[in-house]
Amino acid sequence: MSDLWAALGLVLVLEGAAYALFPAKMTDMIRQIPDIPVVVLRIMGISAVAIGWVIVWLVRS
Repeated sequence: MSDLWAALGLVLVLEGAAYALFPAKMTDMIRQIPDIPVVVLRIMGISAVAIGWVIVWLVRS
């Protein structure tokens, strides 16, 4: 369970760093999200899950 909390903390650190270092770019990116087709967003999400799963699998094995 501690690994889950560590992973959540790392996600928050990375997200927070992106907004702290590049606030204008992040705002522009968020504004563009409604223009991206749903299929592309879904593929990006599935890809992120798969890559994350592989990284965790490689680190934990």
